[in-house]
Amino acid sequence: MQKSAPLQTLSLKSAPLKSALPRTIDLSNPSNRYAAGGFVAGVLLSRVLGRPWKQALGDGLAGFAGWATARELDPDHTQSATIALPLALGAALLGGTPNPLGSFTAMSGLRVLAGTVGHAPTALDTMALMAQAILAAGAGERVAAAVLGVSLGLSAARGDQFSPAPEGALVGAAALLPSRDHSPKRSVVSDLLSLAALGTYGVLTRPETVTSKCDQTPAKVADERIELARKTALGTLAAGLLLRQTRSLAPLAAAVLSVGWRRLSE
Repeated sequence: MQKSAPLQTLSLKSAPLKSALPRTIDLSNPSNRYAAGGFVAGVLLSRVLGRPWKQALGDGLAGFAGWATARELDPDHTQSATIALPLALGAALLGGTPNPLGSFTAMSGLRVLAGTVGHAPTALDTMALMAQAILAAGAGERVAAAVLGVSLGLSAARGDQFSPAPEGALVGAAALLPSRDHSPKRSVVSDLLSLAALGTYGVLTRPETVTSKCDQTPAKVADERIELARKTALGTLAAGLLLRQTRSLAPLAAAVLSVGWRRLSE
């Protein structure tokens, strides 16, 4: 009879942590190098324009958020992310630095909905998203906080291998919490960028075949999930305009607009 492996040979490497939230940044990938370089260039450009380090870092993160969000909405085409980065950076430099918490909270919701990582959200993921939603709502980014609940709810309704538990949709309730930050959440530039992105509704929502594999599993990214994520992104921008919270959603608008341009040019 074959002996079982000794207990001490077992390690965390044999049971990797499964999560629907993180994606790797492999600098051997040209698009990832472009994103890293774009972040650094955005920070330096902001500093050259006389902005303090905190604001400069926020500007650089805005460009990176535009790139990252476009990768969720258009996993087959890196050119969309290539365009989204300077668009988001330009919106930050011209219209005011967005709150990175709002930008990345919206991106997290769309990532879960698109299923690009390859895992269903775990209970720990849901707790992390709830904390993110609470922080976003406290900073006055209610639309971004609501996106998490909407995305988890829509993902659960799919009932596939990437779906979370239905109660994950309760994360969106954080959007109802009182805000501690009442500073302006919009600008003319971010409003115009959102309106331009919404103008791509017709072409953006047309069904499209996706060939990319998930980031951490060999499963294919689902066409229907990408379509649903794009529609949710458009709804988020519309809500941002209505509630005057477009500034933190400027990276999302840049991503939507870049994907729309790509589809129009085909």
